Amino acid sequence: MNIHEHQAKQILKKYGATVPEGVFSFDVKELIEKAKFLKTDKYVLKAQIHAGGRGKAGGVKIVDTLKKLEQEAIQLLGKTLVTNQTGHNGREVKRLYVEASSEISKEFYLSCLIDRASSKIAFISSDQGGMDIEEVARKTPDKIITTKVDLYDEISDKDCRDIIKIFNLNESANNQAVNLIKSIYKMFVETDANLVEINPLILTKDNKIVCLDAKMNFDDNALFKHPEILELRDLNEEEDMEIEASKYDLAYIKLDGSIGCMVNGAGLAMATMDIIKLYGEEPANFLDVGGGASKEKVSAAFKIILSDKNVKGILINIFGGIMRCDVLAQGLVDAAKEINIKVPLVVRLAGTNFKEGKEILDNSGLKLISAENLDDAAKKIVEAIK
Repeated sequence: MNIHEHQAKQILKKYGATVPEGVFSFDVKELIEKAKFLKTDKYVLKAQIHAGGRGKAGGVKIVDTLKKLEQEAIQLLGKTLVTNQTGHNGREVKRLYVEASSEISKEFYLSCLIDRASSKIAFISSDQGGMDIEEVARKTPDKIITTKVDLYDEISDKDCRDIIKIFNLNESANNQAVNLIKSIYKMFVETDANLVEINPLILTKDNKIVCLDAKMNFDDNALFKHPEILELRDLNEEEDMEIEASKYDLAYIKLDGSIGCMVNGAGLAMATMDIIKLYGEEPANFLDVGGGASKEKVSAAFKIILSDKNVKGILINIFGGIMRCDVLAQGLVDAAKEINIKVPLVVRLAGTNFKEGKEILDNSGLKLISAENLDDAAKKIVEAIK
């Protein structure tokens, strides 16, 4: 689950990090009233959407009067921003954030995330802040260092110094940066975060280390432990189909392709998407119905796939284990009774009760194409939509 910049900064502040003073609102008039209490000569207006690249898309403005702030806020609120992370449809700006400007001396990049390959927490740091880290990695990889740390109650001073050595700070700023790393580590572990990214982290002209921007993502599976974080969820920033899928505990991510996928198991789902691409088409979604899905859950998954207007065909790939093929088949039939299926449907069943599942589908009257294996299924669905 992602949260907004202003929310992330409040969490960082709670754990001891220094952030600029700021206010947010859904309303321009209220925003200006709140901004009157900011102690600053210049105001930084920021659109709040769950995507990077806001500045390049016109989502960040710096003004020197409240009147200009109001004018810019009126233009920005309700505007659709298109960035490299929003997709071509963009995101509508529904809330605004204003903070006091900062006198920047240097800009850095800092992030913290889970490194699943090593089962450690990885800190990525660079002295090239304020830029896309992917671009820095491509052009000047020597400007980025990665420090992997073991999971303990606290991070060691040595690890902290290793993380920030690329910043080349003086003693006072270095001590502040060490304390910041400790705060981020503590916050990261205690909140079950997946990612904390500060870009840029800045050194001000009065030698202060300040988090000028912040992005956070949290483990959905751990949110039951953190109701205060779950309250920060902004459904306006999520796809309608992904919201619907979350109601049924379905792992669903909308993509831009034309072949809808329903699979049980994340690894099998990834393999299914790969083989669709191998045969020249693109998957419309990632959808893992899980190992023990009920008929109701399968039916809901089927409806969600069909609600995507880009879907020209559906590939169902089930390997029965805990998830029995006959349960899936009945779920498909139940869903088909409510929805008029107008796209080709290819089904590959294997494993537990696959014969019973095939019999249910054969007797259902549904127009579907059976496949013997995954390769056969991918070929048939690609041919069918052409």
